Amino acid sequence: MAEIVYYAACSLDGYIATEDGGVAWLNPYNSSEFGYEQFYASLDALVMGSYTYEISLAHGEWPSPDKSSWVFTKRDLRVADPSITLTQDRPSEVMAEIESRGHERVWLMGGGKLASSFRELGLISEYQIWMIPIILGGGITLFAGGGGVDDLRLVETKSFSNGVVMLRYREAAES
Repeated sequence: MAEIVYYAACSLDGYIATEDGGVAWLNPYNSSEFGYEQFYASLDALVMGSYTYEISLAHGEWPSPDKSSWVFTKRDLRVADPSITLTQDRPSEVMAEIESRGHERVWLMGGGKLASSFRELGLISEYQIWMIPIILGGGITLFAGGGGVDDLRLVETKSFSNGVVMLRYREAAES
């Protein structure tokens, strides 16, 4: 089964974006010291919600033409690159397609609703959460809620001089 990694930055109070979907609050914390390049190189595919997709497109060209990407949407969006598939399918159906293509490691980019739907189905293998030392006071949450309790096991932490802390968790039942 393909490994799904929910890799996300969130504020100390648990938000991944402001109420309007803004992520500019992350700009002061963009740094090569966080190992993003190594993480990205370890991936075969990307899955994301439509708003995450639109934020990626707002920066110009599609940033991930080298990765197969699935965008969960019910809206008619522009397909910016042949590597992108727009889908209304359920996460389990998309995962079956991803696995049929031989992909082994997938980045669940967001947002909170999509992450919750993957979590509710038990599809997330790893949570890599980057806690940013800022309190937003409201916005889009890391998870939209629901799905019951998941028992996780902390497998790694890293702290950085600017106050960022990376927390990496796996399912407690995994060895």
